[in-house]
Amino acid sequence: MKNNFEFTYETLELQFREVLDENYKVYTCLDFFENKSNITSSKILVNRVDIDLSVKKTKRLIDIFNKLNIKASFFLRLHAPEYNPFSFENYKIIKYLLESGHELGYHSEVIDQSVIWNEDAESCLKRDVDVINRMFNTEIKGVASHGGMTGLNNLDFWKDKKASDFGLFYEAYDHQPEFNLFQESFYVSDSEWTRWKCYNKGTLIKDDRRSFAEHAKDGHPLLHVLIHPDTYFDSHFYENEK
Repeated sequence: MKNNFEFTYETLELQFREVLDENYKVYTCLDFFENKSNITSSKILVNRVDIDLSVKKTKRLIDIFNKLNIKASFFLRLHAPEYNPFSFENYKIIKYLLESGHELGYHSEVIDQSVIWNEDAESCLKRDVDVINRMFNTEIKGVASHGGMTGLNNLDFWKDKKASDFGLFYEAYDHQPEFNLFQESFYVSDSEWTRWKCYNKGTLIKDDRRSFAEHAKDGHPLLHVLIHPDTYFDSHFYENEK
């Protein structure tokens, strides 16, 4: 029987190699923000990783990116029941991420926090950003809102606010002209776990399940890729089952 398990670490590395072969220049989200007004390359891939469930698997992605000499933006949760970002091993991995030159951002759940804890969402955001900065001796510049299981939309926090209100440069889906990445790019994500999905400048392309490497062959000038460490494995999805 044919093995249809596409989301292996090996395949992921090959897909990034194919993108590089297509002459894409790989940016972090922060790179894109800082260089947007003077980008000269005709092919940019913005490389984003949301750490939803596993810091341990995140190390495997860092290793792949370091091997290929490319960078990514990694967004870290603080309140995930699935992992403690400050455990001994997870702390080492996040330090390794920063020492490797990748961007660290905050995977925000401030609406969830506000409702569950009965606390002000703005205060939650400011406190969480401060905790990350202090714990990892860094200064994060970006936030990506997490979509969890509460039924609440953490993006709602940003309907009447700007990242700059909090000393940040961007929120991953914001519409501010200084960033506006999602609305200006061809976006490809593994967020459906066993298949890809894509949006063209904010509009869902139905039934297009091609990988980001396949889309790169179409020559999109701005390709925005979101992946999650939890999706990937060596042989099969349940290999790390406890």
